[in-house]
Amino acid sequence: MINEYSIKDLERITGIKAHTIRIWEKRYNIVNPERSDTNIRHYCDDDLKRLLNISLLVKNGHKISKVAGLGEEELVQKVIELNNVPLANLNVQIESLILAMVDLDEERFEKVLNNCIFKLGFEDTLFKVIYPLLSKTGTLWQIGTITPAHEHFLSNLIRQKVYAAIDALPRNKDKASKNFLLVLPEWELHDIGLLVYNYLLRKRGYRTVFLGQGIPLENVAAVKRKTNPDIILTSFSTHVEQDRMLEYLNELDRHFDSKPVYVCGIQVANLDDNLPVNIHKVATSLDFKDEVLKSI
Repeated sequence: MINEYSIKDLERITGIKAHTIRIWEKRYNIVNPERSDTNIRHYCDDDLKRLLNISLLVKNGHKISKVAGLGEEELVQKVIELNNVPLANLNVQIESLILAMVDLDEERFEKVLNNCIFKLGFEDTLFKVIYPLLSKTGTLWQIGTITPAHEHFLSNLIRQKVYAAIDALPRNKDKASKNFLLVLPEWELHDIGLLVYNYLLRKRGYRTVFLGQGIPLENVAAVKRKTNPDIILTSFSTHVEQDRMLEYLNELDRHFDSKPVYVCGIQVANLDDNLPVNIHKVATSLDFKDEVLKSI
């Protein structure tokens, strides 16, 4: 399916003002949009990709007069070269990852992300590159630029990186250290956030049991006898009614004898503050890293 964009869509995605896009069209013929009977511009996927590449180059010091005449392969090569410079401007890496996702280019995506991990370390890459990338991807999803295929492509590659980072950590066998149980409600399909918490906990020497997705609550309760967790961690990212989230948290509270429960994810903002005293809302993963982990 070919997507169609207005000039305002392009402004929102690329960061180039609509007025500037019009000037570039007239002066440099960078794209040739279709026009409606009333002379309204309509742009296609190829136009978007070209403007994304040009925007990235212009933002990083290239003159529009020099890059406007480049072919698509030349533009892509220039963008790839940006990734070989020091990571002073992380927006270059984020926008390069966006372009690789739009093109479903796994090799390029891996190269850019691995470069970030090598130079920044995995944890800084999480907070300075991957989370801003996911935020920008959400915007692209809202306006229809990307499809479920793009979202799965991105999520699976990031998930692989988080699993690899967790596997590289030494496992703590000290029974005296706190033990965390990480689990998602049955309706929740997004596990990257909880995987990141698992990584942060393991890196700091805590023991964890990661159950992930699709586990009925009665089965989660049965795990208690085997693992005896000190703290429960769950996440709500998929939109459901507040009553359903509250019911789940109250059941966790009951099954685990009022042990501390930390609940994270974007849907936490929709929960009332009137929760059992042992249930704690975590607004962001940065709050978890900077505040919760220091207070446990």
